[in-house]
Amino acid sequence: MTLQNNIDTETKTLKIKNKYPIPTKEARDLKEALEQKGVLVYVELDDGHKHIDLAIPRAKLNVEVDGIKHLTDPRQILADLGRGYYSHKNGYNTMHIPNEMIHRHLPEISEALAEASKMREQKIRVNLD
Repeated sequence: MTLQNNIDTETKTLKIKNKYPIPTKEARDLKEALEQKGVLVYVELDDGHKHIDLAIPRAKLNVEVDGIKHLTDPRQILADLGRGYYSHKNGYNTMHIPNEMIHRHLPEISEALAEASKMREQKIRVNLD
């Protein structure tokens, strides 16, 4: 079964063993805000090493919406650094956004991230031409 066949095209959510991972409220809110701005976003995408909270493939950008553990647990910090390595090897960059920032600044974050992803997509397209 290919990755393409595992993606529910309506929700853009990856199906795993006939179950859907459940994204956090913060990740869902950011996804919705980005999609309202015309950005194609996948939720809980499996890149072979990890599940990515939000993936914007056209911009080669992964977004992790993180709880406090990602800033206070040394093991989690090291795991996140390692996980980012695999994305970078595949040409993707990973942005980490704390849940608290989504709570306080969702409109500003989604606006800036949508614009940045469109700029990256243009740059990638130019480099491919």
